[in-house]
Amino acid sequence: MAKSGNLSINSENIFPIIKKWLYSDHDIFYRELISNGCDAITKLKKLELMGEFEKPEDMEYKIQITVNPTDKSITFEDNGLGMTEAEVEEYINQIAFSGAQAFMEKYKDKANEDQIIGHFGLGFYSAFMVADKVTIDTLSYQADAKAVHWESEGGTTFEMNEGDKEGIGTRITLYLNEDSTEFSNEYRAREVIEKYCSFMPVPIFLEDSTKKPQHETIEKDELTDKDTIVETIVEEAKTEEKEKEDGTKEVVEVSPAKEKYKILKRPVALNDISPLWNKHPNECTEEEYKAFYRKVFMDFKEPLFWIHLNMDYPFNLKGILYFPKINMEYDSLEGTIKLYNNQVFIADNIKEVIPEFLMLLKGVIDCPDLPLNVSRSALQNDGFVKKISDYITKKVADKLSGMCKTDRENYEKYWDDINPFIKFGCIKDEKFQEKMKDHIIFKNLEGKYLTLPECLEENKEKHPNKVFYVTDEKEQSQYINMFKKEGLDAVILSHNIDSPFINQMEQKNQDLKFLRIDADVSEIFKEASEETDEEKEKAKADGEVLAAAFKKALNDDKLEVKAEKLKDASVASMITVTEESRRMQEMMRMYNMYGMDPSMMGGAGESLILNTGHPLVQYVLAHKEGENVEKICGQLYDLAKLSHGSLSPERMTGFIARTNEITMLLAGEAK
Repeated sequence: MAKSGNLSINSENIFPIIKKWLYSDHDIFYRELISNGCDAITKLKKLELMGEFEKPEDMEYKIQITVNPTDKSITFEDNGLGMTEAEVEEYINQIAFSGAQAFMEKYKDKANEDQIIGHFGLGFYSAFMVADKVTIDTLSYQADAKAVHWESEGGTTFEMNEGDKEGIGTRITLYLNEDSTEFSNEYRAREVIEKYCSFMPVPIFLEDSTKKPQHETIEKDELTDKDTIVETIVEEAKTEEKEKEDGTKEVVEVSPAKEKYKILKRPVALNDISPLWNKHPNECTEEEYKAFYRKVFMDFKEPLFWIHLNMDYPFNLKGILYFPKINMEYDSLEGTIKLYNNQVFIADNIKEVIPEFLMLLKGVIDCPDLPLNVSRSALQNDGFVKKISDYITKKVADKLSGMCKTDRENYEKYWDDINPFIKFGCIKDEKFQEKMKDHIIFKNLEGKYLTLPECLEENKEKHPNKVFYVTDEKEQSQYINMFKKEGLDAVILSHNIDSPFINQMEQKNQDLKFLRIDADVSEIFKEASEETDEEKEKAKADGEVLAAAFKKALNDDKLEVKAEKLKDASVASMITVTEESRRMQEMMRMYNMYGMDPSMMGGAGESLILNTGHPLVQYVLAHKEGENVEKICGQLYDLAKLSHGSLSPERMTGFIARTNEITMLLAGEAK
């Protein structure tokens, strides 16, 4: 059997390896070698089902990984079908030749095709990214097979001899190069295995061969044939002295003598071989879904709800998508969608597979038809990947629209948390928008949820095709009170995503217009009166006088001042900003367009509204040159700005000083 030579390499075979190295982190070798072990065991299980292999009663399929930080080595051992000399020649000496295709072709008429990873040659050679030397010891399940020992230094030449391995399966040992010794550390190994292999279908065990064996103590009835007894511990019976009815005392046995055993600590698999997504949704309980969420995402806030994906045709796809409670600004949101191939982790948040708006969610998607070695450049032009993305979008839209129709109470309960996600989806995905357009709801000032048609219907008499909205209930409280007094309604749109969302809504509905409640003073709020021409002229003249007085007092010739007689006599002054100007400012603030400072726009589109029916405004009209006019003008302007938002530091300082001054004047008059 002794043989040596050069590995069979040609451009067709080596190219996938080069591509793999370009797109993968070096820790990927753990995933590849463990995947190969899973592959070998999966194949052997299939042969067992077909009656071509009889498994010994005491045999349990598993993958054992042993690290040795002293000699800087890692051993991967499986008890799968193993390899003969000819198979080592075919699968290992010819780089990147996959045995899965030939295996499935041979047995295609005997059983349904298993989901086999099938990267035997390619996966194995990832070991040379971290190892100077690699050895293989393998024994095939086939009758009369002989063990094979193979080794290579550098990955281009090899030696192969008869081996001494006992027990079927394959053992691969990596002797790490100086740059990769970290991978022989038990904690680093555990981290990588849990990253890539948490849900592989075969139990995976890890041990550090340099550490002393650990022990645990168990009761006699817990002992099994598989346990290794280190020490038998006999606990004496426990007694207690008790007084009898006649006053004498006796010793009573409280608990009998016990025999316990100190055994070698039972190994615990690092992975869950039956992840929740592989179950049928009807078999999963609410607590199981929540426990899985906590375990995978380390998030101990309960998700709002979830969608269980389970599809067999036209492609195989399973998964669970969770809707977490969204309670932060849109630009700081970040979810996690983990992508798997047959329970083997591929990557997080691959946007070619996962629609961009779903990145706000947390979840897992397992699709065996995706390549293990995901390359974004390859996926971008993959029509199959686009179908997967479209399917996921459809399932999410179906779940949400179905909830809106059949479980409106819960839909409304979740709305404040999920609406940024839904609106983002509508902006980013045309098909999602089409499915969800009739299921967008708005919360009004009374906390009632309405669809867009319902909003328009309720206010069609007073402002047809217009929807007024509030972005900050505290800052816009003055305007909200005015709306309520007039029996008008507005909806609350307080999230950053709402601005681009209402832009889209207006584009989709030609006559529709969204206006923030402080965008302008509607005729509804003005005092209705039949004015004569003389009265109109006087009102115009008063407006000019007020404008001149405020511009002079505030030293701002560009200030837009409007004089109106408002129904609400308690309102002296207001600030309005046109919808167009405000949206432009928000867009500049969001994107910092052309590097401009949004403050450069100053008060563009801003108007100071003065209520001519208010005594303070009348005072300014009557005392144009009075000593207190400047103070009153400044105070009315600053109060209007405060009702609209906040003052600049300079104006706030002036406002406080002026308020103190006015208070002192009032105190003096009170004396």
